[in-house]
Amino acid sequence: MIETLYGQILELDAAASSVTIECAGVGFRVTVTSRTLSSLPAPAFAPDGTKLASPPVRIWTHLALREDAADLYGFADREELTMYRLLLTVSGVGPKAGLSILSLLPPKKLAFAVANGDTKAIAKAPGVGEKTAAMVVLKLKDKIPKQFPAFFMGPADDGEIPAPKKKGSSGAMADARDALAALGYSRSEIASALKYADEGAEADEIIRTALAVLLKT
Repeated sequence: MIETLYGQILELDAAASSVTIECAGVGFRVTVTSRTLSSLPAPAFAPDGTKLASPPVRIWTHLALREDAADLYGFADREELTMYRLLLTVSGVGPKAGLSILSLLPPKKLAFAVANGDTKAIAKAPGVGEKTAAMVVLKLKDKIPKQFPAFFMGPADDGEIPAPKKKGSSGAMADARDALAALGYSRSEIASALKYADEGAEADEIIRTALAVLLKT
């Protein structure tokens, strides 16, 4: 796994939100978030044009392997990389969608949106719809406080991040109801399907049970 790259910026492509960083004579092309892109220096060369003169930078990276490609995604710091990897644990969020979300909402603002159930803010990211945004909130509302406890000890840029709610059967049922509503089901359909769910189960299990009922009807 390539965790970081340390070198000088050789090329910067703002349109593609990508950079080429030269490390020990090897150039790595990295797709980055808009926050990371804005933090990087422009390429600079010595007067004779043969050597790079820009200051060295460190980019934290995630390597996404596919059958026909190996893509590097880059981040300004470990915090942004950690949040990106959390996003990739959500069904429906791939490498590009995760980058799109973080380009719109830096880690602390994303934590704020998830804690407040603000699916509309997340869905504004290109390539991310309401259903995917709802899954991000559902899957990460408990994970983010564990990974980033400092976010919940002070004010966010847009206000106070609420502490995560204590788990309970009513809370899990409410979370499941909200997630199903985000998927487009009506209140009557949801109420009917939730009758078959175990009230003491976690939200994920309740949703799976409800969806199994809804998909049969």
